[in-house]
Amino acid sequence: MASRSCANFLDLASGSLLDIPHTPRPLPRVMTVPGIISDLDGYGSNDGDSDVCHERKIIVANMLPLHAQRDKVTAKWCFSLDEDALLLHLKDGFSPETEVIYVGSLKVEIDASEQEEVAQKLLEDFNCVPTFLPHDLHKKFYHGFCKQQLWPLFHYMLPMCPDHGDRFDRVLWQAYVSANKIFADKVREVINPDDDYVWVQDYHLMVLPTFLRKRFHRVKLGFFLHSPFPSSEIYRTLPVRDEILRGLLNCDLIGFQTFDYARHFLSCCSRMLGLDYESKRGHIGLDYSGRTVYIKILPVGVHMGRLESVLNLHSTSAKIKEIQKQFEGKKLILGVDDMDIFKGISLKFLAVEQLLQQHPELQGKLVLVQIVNPARSTGKDVQEAKRETYLTAERINETYGSPNYEPVILIDRPVARYEKSAYYAVAECCIVNAVRDGMNLVPYKYIVCRQGTPHMDKETGMNLVSPPTSMLVVSEFIGCSPSLSGAIRVNPWDTDAVAEALNLAITMPNSEKQLRHEKHYRYVSSHDVAYWARSFMHDLDRACKDHYSKRCWGIGLGLGFRVVSLSPSFRKLSIDHIVSTYKRTTRRAIFLDYDGTVVPQSSIIKSPSPEVISVLSTLCSDPKNTVFIVSGRGRSSLSEWLAPCERLGIAAEHGYFMRWNESTKWESCNLAADLDWKKVVEPVMRLYTETTDGSNIEIKESALVWHHQDADPDFGSCQAKELMDHLENVLANEPAVVKRGQHIVEVKPQGVSKGLVAEKVLSTMVNDGKPPDFVMCIGDDRSDEDMFEGIFRTISSPSLSMSPEIFACTVGQKPSKAKYYLDDTTDVVRLLQGLATASNPKPRYIAQIQENIWVIDLNQWKLVADMIFCWSLNWFKPLEEGEWEIEVSARMVINGDEDLVFQERSIFGANYLTNFRFADVVAVVHTE
Repeated sequence: MASRSCANFLDLASGSLLDIPHTPRPLPRVMTVPGIISDLDGYGSNDGDSDVCHERKIIVANMLPLHAQRDKVTAKWCFSLDEDALLLHLKDGFSPETEVIYVGSLKVEIDASEQEEVAQKLLEDFNCVPTFLPHDLHKKFYHGFCKQQLWPLFHYMLPMCPDHGDRFDRVLWQAYVSANKIFADKVREVINPDDDYVWVQDYHLMVLPTFLRKRFHRVKLGFFLHSPFPSSEIYRTLPVRDEILRGLLNCDLIGFQTFDYARHFLSCCSRMLGLDYESKRGHIGLDYSGRTVYIKILPVGVHMGRLESVLNLHSTSAKIKEIQKQFEGKKLILGVDDMDIFKGISLKFLAVEQLLQQHPELQGKLVLVQIVNPARSTGKDVQEAKRETYLTAERINETYGSPNYEPVILIDRPVARYEKSAYYAVAECCIVNAVRDGMNLVPYKYIVCRQGTPHMDKETGMNLVSPPTSMLVVSEFIGCSPSLSGAIRVNPWDTDAVAEALNLAITMPNSEKQLRHEKHYRYVSSHDVAYWARSFMHDLDRACKDHYSKRCWGIGLGLGFRVVSLSPSFRKLSIDHIVSTYKRTTRRAIFLDYDGTVVPQSSIIKSPSPEVISVLSTLCSDPKNTVFIVSGRGRSSLSEWLAPCERLGIAAEHGYFMRWNESTKWESCNLAADLDWKKVVEPVMRLYTETTDGSNIEIKESALVWHHQDADPDFGSCQAKELMDHLENVLANEPAVVKRGQHIVEVKPQGVSKGLVAEKVLSTMVNDGKPPDFVMCIGDDRSDEDMFEGIFRTISSPSLSMSPEIFACTVGQKPSKAKYYLDDTTDVVRLLQGLATASNPKPRYIAQIQENIWVIDLNQWKLVADMIFCWSLNWFKPLEEGEWEIEVSARMVINGDEDLVFQERSIFGANYLTNFRFADVVAVVHTE
């Protein structure tokens, strides 16, 4: 199999675990979708000669949908499709032209000497790519981490003691990661990342998306979780919780069986990674490094055609007749479950025992047939569950049975599909009593089999006299429960309630049973496995539609890797670039937010550092600059903290108060003189503060702010939304506006915003005959977006004859109206220091020697014409006795454009100074 992977230079920096050799590609890429292709992005192409491009889906799962056995004569491996496999059924949801490739493991171990031959055969005959995990690795991966740690945890079982679940084992986790990497490598061998869709199945492969996204930044990647996802209180106990969450977030679409499972996942992302989510036109989306990760909630369905074909078998009809004869005159209740501790089989038996005890008239007339599927895992828990099941069944049969009657019939052997279908068709009621389960398709299969087919009805005589009926008793803790509104939902732990539910199910009038059955059958038949697959792929296509309209690059090491995806015009602000522009300009306006911009948002100390004070003072002392701090904080705090910066302008409370420097008086906004609404708002906020632990109220002169950053994330967010709705209702006729920000709900006067501050400052500069030629604005939150918008609106005014250089910059890589970003406050301070250095006023004793000119031969320097090298001694001052500090810089001027190419600041002692020669190093180069 030829590899279609490509080079990703980030692997060189991030210590990539993917060790497939890079193959250079001589031909250029041709884009089929408008947009931008990152130079660092992976790409690939089909190796065939065909010009026709067929849509391909790559389905990745733990096991391939194949049966395998050795031929007794030739000793060769023989393979056949598993007609009952879900992975095979989902193909019905794709168009006939779609090529489906399966990647996964085989259920048998293949010797290393046979693996290449088997792999080639499986690819050619079945479009399957086997992973061939080594035996020891597979044991630690599947039976170890998956079945002993992830599976119990996802079903709410914590390893509280050594006898109750297995403790976290780092060796098993490493095996899980290694296995996921092998699966990803196999996907890379066959993928065309520009066109193919990859759909990863279930909890066995939750970090695979990270490996795949690391190689192909724009891969179209979906994931569906077939098991439950636990609440954050359970999930947070997993030591590798962040790695798994980030693995899933490297997908474009994540599917869950129920809203509860999706809600738990979103809560984990919020609490552990600090991510926000919102509903976007009916679709839930998580913003993750500029990418939107969509959440889909849709339960898996059954394959209607497969079930009906089994019902039409002669063996099925024969078995139905046999069962009808065996249980003639009795009410048959059916249970079909795997043998494990979460299926609640023993609890089901206890409920039947309770039913027989409370309703003696049912003794001899009620039979529970329990079919037990083989256990999918091994261990003492399974053995204990099996032992308890048998003991309970024996006790019930001894108490309520007779020589010709057993109230509980336990079928613990391999049961053919036709035999199960026959029991489904005959049973008057089906009970699924699991204490925790993923989807569980048993109720769906039961409904379809009870509906029957014309052929089956003719063969058996069923449903000929009266319409089909069915009754379901389902646990409220299984995935299919929300979609079966006509079922009787029960708490499996409440045996009395389950017993009464069973009694209600078998005594309910046939007319009501018929209505419930019809409702269920309409849903099951219209939401089959093809509908599930088609709907998932449709949403995956929608989630990937903007892959080529954004710039992508990868950041992070190991399993912390993620792709940042932002607008092509949105880029990191280069300090050298802005400093160069800064030096060329003479009328500059600088707007800076406070919290989260010059002071870290997470810092307990809210006063500015001495470093920030020094930088601001230097920028303010430059007569070419007009510098403003624009903040939501009160004017008293800002005045106190920024007192050393005498020439600094301050706009407090989002511009309600404003002053140009320390010597001028505060001006208040004329838009909102009436603040009587505060008397209405404060009592409401106090009510929510009392009921929300960790919240508090900040009282400003013009505004009130409710903070909930220290409250429970989910409850605080819920309360903030409720508070916002409450305040909007009571302030409907007041001159105030309610705004929601990061962990805050703020009420402020109508019309007041940071944008008005920027507009006022810029308009004043224009009216004074000093229109700005340089505007810089840096902020980090939603209120600063108003400032960016206000600047762009003012600059586009016709009163400005010449547009200034604008540097609107947000802090953090996120969607913004700004065109630039800086990573954090450290970057902001570093940028301001660069500007301050360029703006540092020169002492009167500065020695400048830029006037001297030195003519240099062109051939000697091999320079182009009209190029000027300017070396200058910028300043020279004594520090201590016998020491001097100097700064020397070099500039290159090409056709009038100047750029700083060298700068050095050094401290020289007396001995060094005597040997230091300041040459006349300004050079003018001529063509001849």
